[in-house]
Amino acid sequence: MTEPTTAEPQDYKVDLEVFEGPLDLLLYLIKKDEVDIYDIPIETITTQYMNYLSLMRMLDFNIAGDFIVMAATLMMIKSRMLLPVDERPELEDEEDDDPRWDLVRQLVEYKKFKDAASHLHDLQLHQENVFAAADEPVEVGSDESGVTLEEVNIFELLSALNTVLKRVEKEELGQIFAQEFTVADKIEVILKLLRTAGRLAFTDLFNDMATRYEIVTTFLALLELIRLRQVDVVQKGEFGDIFLVNPAA
Repeated sequence: MTEPTTAEPQDYKVDLEVFEGPLDLLLYLIKKDEVDIYDIPIETITTQYMNYLSLMRMLDFNIAGDFIVMAATLMMIKSRMLLPVDERPELEDEEDDDPRWDLVRQLVEYKKFKDAASHLHDLQLHQENVFAAADEPVEVGSDESGVTLEEVNIFELLSALNTVLKRVEKEELGQIFAQEFTVADKIEVILKLLRTAGRLAFTDLFNDMATRYEIVTTFLALLELIRLRQVDVVQKGEFGDIFLVNPAA
């Protein structure tokens, strides 16, 4: 088993490229808000994107340059959308009269590749649950609960974290310095909980925490365990409850 990192939270860096990129975040926001990918409400999406970027910076993520470039692109599109049509720069292609169109094309193409990859992944999982017996395929039954469980992306986790952070008041500077939690400590706590329970709701992980510092440290520990594949994270349907699962259970 790979040994978890023992870095202090202030020195701990999460490489976001291990998880998702800026186009993934935009697709997540579009899906979450149930908006038409061909008619993106650019002001709303830009605001939400910048909020997520601020949260990632607060967590001290190692943010890839692509995220910053996308933020600048969204701000540029937003500013061009505010101009009257007759004052926008003239472009050769009529479709490009809409400042969003280049971004839409990128998102549509990226979504095609993601959907194809997801379909292949589903086929692989299905095949793993089919066994040959007496020359006839036997398929393993689905979860008795009938609830579809799917993997959770980093932005679902950030959204859930934001909800948890809203429960607690921002502590004073003296309280922050008084904290002694480390990512390594919280890794041990999470592993112990999952060894006992096997499965834990994401929100229950933070039930007894009264400070933002402890919540953030615990979240970083969870990300490290996900990266090391020592913890699985699943979700009950789209935008449903998130659960932590012990892969060895």
